[in-house]
Amino acid sequence: MRKQTFIQGTIILLFAGIINRMLGFIPRIALPRIIGAEGVGLYQLGYPFFIVLITVITGGIPLAIAKLVAEAEGENRPEQSRKILQTGLALSLSLGIVFTFVALFSASWVASVLLTDQRVYYTFVSMTPMIAIVAVSSIYRGYFQGKQNMIPSAFSSVLESIIRIFFMLWFSWLLLPKGIAFAAAGAMLGVTVGEIAGMLALLGQYYFNDKKDRSELPPSVDTTIQDTQGSDGREPAQTTTPVLKRLIGISVPVTAGRLIGSFSYLLESIITVRSLALAGIAAAAATAQYGSLQGMVIPLLLLPGVLSSSLAASLVPSLSEAAARNDLPTIHKRMHQALRLAMVTGAPFAAVMYILAVPLCSLMYGNAADTAPMLRMMAPFAVFLYVQAPLQAALQAMDRPGKALINTLIGAIVKILLILLLASRPEYGILGAIIAIMVNSLLVTLLHGYSVVKLTAMSLRWSDPLKILAATVIMAAGMSYVYTSVPISPSQWIQFLAAAACGMAIYLSICLLSGLISRRDLERVPFFRRWRS
Repeated sequence: MRKQTFIQGTIILLFAGIINRMLGFIPRIALPRIIGAEGVGLYQLGYPFFIVLITVITGGIPLAIAKLVAEAEGENRPEQSRKILQTGLALSLSLGIVFTFVALFSASWVASVLLTDQRVYYTFVSMTPMIAIVAVSSIYRGYFQGKQNMIPSAFSSVLESIIRIFFMLWFSWLLLPKGIAFAAAGAMLGVTVGEIAGMLALLGQYYFNDKKDRSELPPSVDTTIQDTQGSDGREPAQTTTPVLKRLIGISVPVTAGRLIGSFSYLLESIITVRSLALAGIAAAAATAQYGSLQGMVIPLLLLPGVLSSSLAASLVPSLSEAAARNDLPTIHKRMHQALRLAMVTGAPFAAVMYILAVPLCSLMYGNAADTAPMLRMMAPFAVFLYVQAPLQAALQAMDRPGKALINTLIGAIVKILLILLLASRPEYGILGAIIAIMVNSLLVTLLHGYSVVKLTAMSLRWSDPLKILAATVIMAAGMSYVYTSVPISPSQWIQFLAAAACGMAIYLSICLLSGLISRRDLERVPFFRRWRS
């Protein structure tokens, strides 16, 4: 099986992640135009339950599979890798089948009692087949990760996105004449078709690679001996400790941590709609407002997050290596670099979303009246989300996942309480939920930052944030002037792009002149390196 280095694997997954994020905006733009904000709300209301169920089933098992397979491959025991895969499949698939039936039997109660909108029932039922499918796919992705082969995961995720987008739009359009509830369920069925395609792609690549690996083994190789004895002659850990026990031991703590985020998202969806109802907003209007927030505004805010996510992924091994040597200067250097890059790359996108919120929402969703005020209000706080990723990665790299878990839990509790207090008041309504989300992003980022500074004794460089703030303000002023006072084209698209391009040019120029982006930084980018050579 083909293997990649860590950097190659990171680039492959980053490239796939960028493609998926870009493809993901096709349904974000088209779906509201087909089924409306209310239909998107019905679609979004059912999704948090799916996320919770999937987190229970696959939260930590794929990571455990990747770790154990990597150990087995390092000891040259391919048969042990297959045994780990089979055990993981049996565990995950069993959980998947159980929770599929739990979801089916509780669908009516969830829709009518927890979500107070019986129309969500059809969406909820449509998503249940995905539970077992995702359970299987996640195990194979973990297996390929352990084999240090990221191509199958990247290929299957892109294929799944393409097929999912086509079928969710097609099915929602076909079922729209039957009503919004069926149209939203059709969109969820399209997601199921995409997951099936992704799973089949992984299975096909597994059997192809497995057959190739077996054919390349020399006839003299005794796989039975390899399975019970490592390449150095020592007895491997898997023979003394059952694979299932090790899988559970590794996956349970990781799953517990991820469940907090999933339950927070689930409670947020339930409490937001119920709080809006207490504020006197009709169920249909509350669903539409929630759909606009979670289905349109939040995805726009998270789009630049693919940069900080890839940065966080690269930061973990670097900090882990430095922490093992107790090399504090390197830790401080890497953290300063990561935070600077997260702020430098995130700030201009926040400025675009704040200044050009109306044309951006109008062009993407055809609905600026409801979404643009939300986007403009939340845009400045998006920078905290981008900085949060490398800070959390630092805590995980330095063996402090528990601290990150506590910080996230505190933020989740504060967010839920604020939604209850504010969204239930008529003078706030959906703005109460927005305020709660903004406070959550600010609080968790500050707690993560405090934990990292306390752990590493790192001194903060206030000059970089101040330079970035100044560059962002000047960029915002330039964009606003170009969009409102320089008539470049009657086309809203061209005027928007011209204003954004001028703003980005101003921002990059200030960053280069102030030293926020150096010549050395540019030379690390492959495109600039090839261009200079």
